[in-house]
Amino acid sequence: MPRPPGRVYVLGRDETGSDSDGETSRDGVSDRDDVSNAHRPPHTARIGSFLARDGSAGATVGVDLDRPHAGVVFGKRGTGKSYTLGVLAEEIADADGVVPVVVDPMGVFGGLEAAGGRVVDPAVRPASIPPSTWPDLLGLDPASGPGSLVWRIVADAVDGGSSPSLATLREAVAGADAPAETRRAAANHLRLAASWGVFDADTPPVASLAADGDPVVLDLAGVPDAAASAVVRAVARGLYDARIAEDLTRLPWLLVDEAHAFFDGVAEPALRTILTRGRAPGVSLVCATQRPAALPSVAVSQSDLLVSHRLTAARDVDRLAEAEATYLAGDLASRLPEGVGEALVVDDATETAHTVRIRERRTPHEGESPRARRLSDAERQ
Repeated sequence: MPRPPGRVYVLGRDETGSDSDGETSRDGVSDRDDVSNAHRPPHTARIGSFLARDGSAGATVGVDLDRPHAGVVFGKRGTGKSYTLGVLAEEIADADGVVPVVVDPMGVFGGLEAAGGRVVDPAVRPASIPPSTWPDLLGLDPASGPGSLVWRIVADAVDGGSSPSLATLREAVAGADAPAETRRAAANHLRLAASWGVFDADTPPVASLAADGDPVVLDLAGVPDAAASAVVRAVARGLYDARIAEDLTRLPWLLVDEAHAFFDGVAEPALRTILTRGRAPGVSLVCATQRPAALPSVAVSQSDLLVSHRLTAARDVDRLAEAEATYLAGDLASRLPEGVGEALVVDDATETAHTVRIRERRTPHEGESPRARRLSDAERQ
């Protein structure tokens, strides 16, 4: 049941509550925090408020940022999926000890620059993609002559920890002991990879993206699908490895919009690693998509936070149903809200589901579709 105004209900915070001063109750509501006075529990992302049956706003709703989490944000086009991801990025940017890294395949998160964020054209080292993955990345059969040659050349180049450039790899292909046709095909595919503009042997380690705590938006708009998947794989695995090696002092939150596109490519193993093992080193992953059915089941089963805006496609609703647990009464799909910006939130930590109205963005939202009406109004002016 929604709490009265002036309290904060913290999603994802288990019954032990905040361990900072012992003043947070079992359900995550601090008896001392008064939201109207801009106070709230520490390491909490304020995402909106409970939505009462009469449409009025109830208590403030937050998301726990103290511990790592896995989450999904669902919603058909135009219902607020990307908007919600932007709200979460704003809140993470304001919190200490955490940092948001946003994968932006549609070019809609540039407004986070107003929160001190950086929008970057991402570049990753060729060595950040495992040798065995290069044939698949380039669309080659790993058992074919060109595919096996690329695999071997990359493996030899990175042996010993070096960071080869694509030009270096092409030179190695040219001098390889292989038929001319095989060398030519392999070189052509490496030349294609160079044209993507996402590989740079001298780019700083992935951990540098998240070092200063400011939001980082990886602008992948217009980047070919294979290249975008390579970037997501390198960044996801790089953040995970940096935390394992203690090279990153902040806990990174990787927020991936249109996530279904990256589970169908070379990025999938790295994303799956964070979903299944990211909590130990402190790496969080939130996957947003308008096509829940295109996500693997592990993305839902491993998520302790689920935010769903309106869904209508039967396959997508079925994927939502996979999140139903014994502690939830009734059909989750039947409880989905109708309004834009409204969402059903399933919180595994407190074993509850609530309807929430997402708060307004503080930074510009660039995900709204163009309107002919506005263009014609501008012409008349």
